[in-house]
Amino acid sequence: MSFKATGASHEATLHCPNCNHEIRLTESLAAPLLAETRQRFQQQLASKDAEMERKTEALRLEREQVAKDREQIEDHVAKRLTAERAQLVAAESKKAREAAAAELQAKEAEAAELRANLLTNNAKLAEAQKQQAELMRQQRALEEEKRELDLTIEKRVQASISEIQIKARHEADEAARLRVAEKDQTIESMTRTIEELKRKAEQGSQQSQGEVLELELEDLLRGRFPTDSIEPVGKGELGADVIQQVNGAIGQSAGIILWETKRTKAWSDVWLAKLRDDQRRSGADVALIISHALPKQIEQFDLVDGVWVAHPRCALPVAVALRQGLIDVSSSRLVQQGQQTKMEQVYHYLTGTKFRQRVEAVVEKFNDMREDLDKERKFMGRPMGQAGNPNPGRHRFDRGHGRRPAGNCRQGHAGDSQPRCSAVVERCRGRTENWVIRPLPSLRCIQRLGSIAIDGEY
Repeated sequence: MSFKATGASHEATLHCPNCNHEIRLTESLAAPLLAETRQRFQQQLASKDAEMERKTEALRLEREQVAKDREQIEDHVAKRLTAERAQLVAAESKKAREAAAAELQAKEAEAAELRANLLTNNAKLAEAQKQQAELMRQQRALEEEKRELDLTIEKRVQASISEIQIKARHEADEAARLRVAEKDQTIESMTRTIEELKRKAEQGSQQSQGEVLELELEDLLRGRFPTDSIEPVGKGELGADVIQQVNGAIGQSAGIILWETKRTKAWSDVWLAKLRDDQRRSGADVALIISHALPKQIEQFDLVDGVWVAHPRCALPVAVALRQGLIDVSSSRLVQQGQQTKMEQVYHYLTGTKFRQRVEAVVEKFNDMREDLDKERKFMGRPMGQAGNPNPGRHRFDRGHGRRPAGNCRQGHAGDSQPRCSAVVERCRGRTENWVIRPLPSLRCIQRLGSIAIDGEY
């Protein structure tokens, strides 16, 4: 039989394969078939639900087993990591202890050597003091002998006024004078020798103390700034004591700090000029003097004529501030790099460290030359420059070499197509950090300012 839907109402029919008779499938005939089909489907659905529950339970058990296995693996891995970490910590601790012991041994050896040098210098100083005491004793004995000789001569003069006695007295006076002169010469020679020995002993002691302060500064900088390059200046070389190459966060060079250490009893202004020369020679951005003896107007640290001066206890805070300033300036320059016009590059050069140092060198040389001329004028006893210069106190740069002073750069020269600038570089109140640049500058005027050439900066 086969089912077939016929008629307008789409009633279901059964088609007999034997007689080809179509039988309408009414509700009474289809109910048993539907019930049987529904029962069969429900049984299949129940079987599938049971199978699904069984698989779900198996999957749950399998997940629980996997979770247990994972916990066991994690515990095992954690135990292995803990053991390996303990081994690594023990190994690194051992290496650190060995390195610290080696470094401590080296420091102790160095300190022992410095103590030995100090003891040697103290022994030399004690020997010099002993010689000085012996010399003073001999000098007192000589003075007593001289007084006794004078008394003897006076007695002889009083005893006899005869010509022979007078002659004898003169001869005795001459002999005594010669003996006194000889003794004075001996005393003077020994005094010079003692002073030379004392000077050498004190110089050796101060040199040892200065080396100790320099080593302490190097260790302090290396410990605080491990990314920077801290290089000491070798003995006998021109320059300061320590050169610090400042490196930024990504390793870029941000600038150079020049360090000079002093451990003396008195301050000397000569150190400032010497360190500025070293700064220009090395191309450093900042120069510092670390000294126990400070100028009278400074208590902790301050900027003196373009050089930072600080007490050793303020060395690290000042270094942190200056180093951060160099890094900030370097970062700003890196951001602006490639975005500047030619005029902006010239402006940044004029406001930069190199141009300031060059102009400072020219001004210092000019001031020295003017002082020499003033001294020569006073020595010769005649005023210089009254006939040809209405202001003799102000002399031109590079006099006699055919160059114009910086103040006359507006006048121009024959054949110059570029107009003269109105740039004036001034020093305010003698402070080297207060340079004022008035635009608009031209390269010709900059080159004529004390024969300073830009030397390929642009």
